[in-house]
Formats: sequence, structure tokens, C-alpha cells
Amino acid sequence: MYKCRLVYDEWKCMKSKEQKGKFIETDNFVGYIGDLRIHEVSEKQIWKYRDKEIIVCDNQYRWLSIMPKDDFYCITVMMNQLNEIQVCYIDMIESQGIDEDGIPYFIDLYLDLVVYPTGEVIVDDRDELEEAFNQKEISDEQYERAIKTAQKLQHDMLNDYCMFEKRILELRTLLDIKEYLF
Repeated sequence: MYKCRLVYDEWKCMKSKEQKGKFIETDNFVGYIGDLRIHEVSEKQIWKYRDKEIIVCDNQYRWLSIMPKDDFYCITVMMNQLNEIQVCYIDMIESQGIDEDGIPYFIDLYLDLVVYPTGEVIVDDRDELEEAFNQKEISDEQYERAIKTAQKLQHDMLNDYCMFEKRILELRTLLDIKEYLF
């Protein structure tokens, strides 16, 4: 397991970026929402999907981070220059917190879901989860939590892509408030 900060330091291609975010508490959502504006990249990042290439990181892209409090996943919504969703990447997580510098983070639990605008959901890195479990890097409980969280997301939130996208856009509007955590 490794720590992932919601400023996405591990994406070395990002040369210039601006991150804002805040803790949100409403009737419908409690957790962190972050808005990463990617001003400049050294090289755009392209993912292959079926017979297409999808750009997930480029100049003037925007990534929205959604991490519900007391839950075991974090959604990264990757949007192009027109704020159109290119793909959503959902990390199953062990835990979450806030670093000394105020940046939220999560501890990655290997298993991920990749959600395409077609509504198709692909389970990613299951092999990494299996390997970590077999090598005793994670417990039975952590393994089961990752699997059950992914299944619950697929059955509930990701069951209807149009509703999922609508929810993301609703959450994005909550960041229009000027007070930011980081």
C-alpha cells in the first residue's frame, strides 16, 4: 500500500498545476472535494480503450477529486479543456487523512475501477490486489474490503452512468464557494 496525496505528485508529467479543495458537509455529501487545474504538462498522457486513445492528462485539463469521509474509495474525474469527462478512476482505499501541510491523502488498496463515458466499468489492478494478499502485505479484512467496496460501487453508484455523471457535476458545483482547505 502507498500514500497518494490529492495533489497527484506521482504524475511527473505535470509541470504546472494549481490545486484547490475543501471539506464539504451537506445533507447529501460529507468529505473532501479537490479541483486540480493542470496548466502545463511535459507530455500528454494517453490511455488505450478498446480501439480508441483517451487523453487523460494534458495542458488545461482539470481533475476533480471526490473522497467521501469514512468511506473506502476516492474518485478522480479526469476532464478535458471543455470540462468534458474523459474517464473516472476510482481507487479502493484503506484509509484517508490530512498531511501536516493540509493536503488530503489516502492509502491505496491496489484495486481500482475505471469508468468510461460509455458507462462501461473495468476492474483494474486486481492482479496487484491478489499479489499483495498472497504476499501478506494486506490482511484478509483489507482484501475483502477492497473487493466489497468495488462491488458495491458497481452495483449502486455506477449502475446508471447518467446518474453518476449528474452526481459528479452536482458535487463540482460545491467547490464554487471561495473558502478552500488547500
